[in-house]
Amino acid sequence: MRKTLFYPFLAVYVAILVYLAWSTPISPHEAKILYAEDGGIVTLLVQSGHDLLDGLIGLRLFSLVAGLLSIVLYHRMTGYYLTGEDDRRFATAVFMLLPGIITAFVLANHSVLVIPLVLLFVISHERGWLWVQALLMLCLLVLHEASIVFFGAVFIYAVAKKEVPMGVLSGFFIFLAVMIEQGVEVGGKPAGHFAEMFGLYAALFSPALFIYFFYTLYRIFLREEKDILWYISFIALIASFVLSLRQRIVLTDFAPYVMTGVVLALSLFIRTLRVRLPQYRKPYKIGLWAVMAILISSSLAIVLHRPLFLLLDDPKDHFAYRLYEPYWLAQKLHKSHIECYDTANQTMALQLRFYGIDACH
Repeated sequence: MRKTLFYPFLAVYVAILVYLAWSTPISPHEAKILYAEDGGIVTLLVQSGHDLLDGLIGLRLFSLVAGLLSIVLYHRMTGYYLTGEDDRRFATAVFMLLPGIITAFVLANHSVLVIPLVLLFVISHERGWLWVQALLMLCLLVLHEASIVFFGAVFIYAVAKKEVPMGVLSGFFIFLAVMIEQGVEVGGKPAGHFAEMFGLYAALFSPALFIYFFYTLYRIFLREEKDILWYISFIALIASFVLSLRQRIVLTDFAPYVMTGVVLALSLFIRTLRVRLPQYRKPYKIGLWAVMAILISSSLAIVLHRPLFLLLDDPKDHFAYRLYEPYWLAQKLHKSHIECYDTANQTMALQLRFYGIDACH
């Protein structure tokens, strides 16, 4: 992607993120974070932003800042996989267009802090900054309850590559995570959530891109050089699928580690394309345009989600209905000059509280 195209795209992208953060109603997860009493880091960041700027934009201020930082870091990281500057900008643009990334950058959540930490870790590893990696591991331990997945991936990489200092460091953090009883809940009976998990990943990546991404990880597993980013993405993906056979997992426990590896798929595609003579590249270019068309369509479904309500007979079929139902209800209550409302749904009660509607009892 040329510079003359990338920077206008970046400006429009940032404007869209700000608009979505300003206009999208508070989500159930955001309401739980905002009114949580545990005083976690994300809760403190959300509450601080809300105190600084009133309304939804303040609520999501830290998400926007962390999202912009992730874009810069991702472009920096692509330099380890792609040599041409146009290719690096294209890979960064694809990363930005992932529906899961757009959602993470707009809605307040833990993932938006995990992503830049993982990117910084990969960059630090490439530069040999062990002390920075230790600091980043500590941040992930404090921030993310499922960070043991990351530590496990790094430990397996260190053992495979015989990097003793990294193995000791990651093993130490695995021990800490176990000691403080932090990790991914494992249990349940075979329930068949595998297909559901595959569908969720397809929604995060867009279907065609996720299929190619899955193929890339598998191909690297079979016959190509495996680096630390591959271990992080592959092990997080496999762990989520294995656990989904017995239980419904929390996608945000694994998705931040998986999505950072999308550059691996782009690197493989570009190498596959460039080794062929120009007359044999047409099928690959057609495939690329098809994947990009589906990706852009998936991204537009996120950006233009509000008009999609008009196309549905039942608004409850919309993927964002849980965000808009309390918002519409609060508007009706305000118009009727009703200042309180009782609901058995505690999450909805928190969303209504954000709009100034408290519980009556």
